[in-house]
Amino acid sequence: MACKKLPSLPTINLTTENLKSDSSSWIVACDDVRHALEEYGCFIAVYDQFSTELSNAMVNCLQDFFSLPTETKVQNLANNKYFGHVAPNTLFPLYESVGIKAVNTPEGTQSFTHLMWPSGNDHFSGTVLAYAKQASELEQLIKRMVFQSYGVLRSCDSHFTNDSYSYTLRGTKYTSPKQQESNIGLQIHTDKTFLTVLQQNEVNGLEVKTKNGEWIGFENKASSFVIIAGDAFMAWSNGRIHTPYHRVVMNVGSKVRYSITIKSYKNGMIRTPEELVDDDHPLQFQDFDHLGYTLFTNIADQDSPQERFAKFYSAVLGKAIKV
Repeated sequence: MACKKLPSLPTINLTTENLKSDSSSWIVACDDVRHALEEYGCFIAVYDQFSTELSNAMVNCLQDFFSLPTETKVQNLANNKYFGHVAPNTLFPLYESVGIKAVNTPEGTQSFTHLMWPSGNDHFSGTVLAYAKQASELEQLIKRMVFQSYGVLRSCDSHFTNDSYSYTLRGTKYTSPKQQESNIGLQIHTDKTFLTVLQQNEVNGLEVKTKNGEWIGFENKASSFVIIAGDAFMAWSNGRIHTPYHRVVMNVGSKVRYSITIKSYKNGMIRTPEELVDDDHPLQFQDFDHLGYTLFTNIADQDSPQERFAKFYSAVLGKAIKV
């Protein structure tokens, strides 16, 4: 009997040669990215603009942060749970994470660094800033490719101004479970972002749920990133783009897993382009403030994205909206 072939995430090569906007390979790559986000909500991007040295240095920076005393780490406060420090707890003892706001700006990285190391840590702030700038450029490239494929690049140029998006770095540490301890590092969820750019060390653990309910693991490779569409991208696309459920599962005896995610949030309102609304695709999502949505999801995390938006619209607009 033949073994059933396990599904795998699509891999798209975003090397410099494929990114020349006047080439046929650019159009093909744009369509591949859009299709992957529509069918899976994510894909593996092979991207040659990152150096292995920078990725390794970023992991070392996370190790430096997580080795700080707890009383120092908890100073990173935020009114939004996606931006502050989260310590291991009884529900998720394997998970610890930190958020750094405005991470692609010198002010954002230096403010965080000064809070953690009052006497200074130029290596930390410099490494984080360099990493964030390159990762945010990759995020913008993915958006540009999707917009190009949908034919809305010119009408959506407001998504590419200097202040159109805010970027937060989320660094996470996952430890190995003990015998008889739950191996769930992070619960099943969808991202509340526009896009998430994820890279990890050599320890695997990320799993993505397909539309038909199968879980796909991600095998880490050098210079590869997982691109994940968030709820906001799904809403922007009028439901065309899929926002996938995903989780982290750790194995007993595994090494510590470190993941680095750059998360993008649209400043101000998100609205669906007119070109993506027609008789076959009636408007599903009202215009909404992205930051307001992320604040609302602090209390509505266990819902599906569609249920979450319906509750959000009801709370904000004072009436229920079917999505």
